[in-house]
Amino acid sequence: MIEVYLKISGRVQGVGFRRWAQKEALKIGDISGWVRNCDDRSVEILMRGRKENIEEMIQKCHKGSLCSRVDEVKFLPVVTNHFLPLITDGVFDRI
Repeated sequence: MIEVYLKISGRVQGVGFRRWAQKEALKIGDISGWVRNCDDRSVEILMRGRKENIEEMIQKCHKGSLCSRVDEVKFLPVVTNHFLPLITDGVFDRI
């Protein structure tokens, strides 16, 4: 199991990107985590799962949804603190 924290920028808010990410994670399967909008118009995804499933989801995030435009996908350090929502096993939420 690996855990990855991504920050995705471009045209990713107001275009259904979070809903798309949730559906893609469910399609791939065995990915727990969440996706949320940020104040700077980017989207963050924190996810945990089997390495091959997470790698597939990362590739999908580089392309994005049909109406989105992904300019950059950054890997952020996963820091355990009280500011990030926790991951619930078996759930991929839009928050």
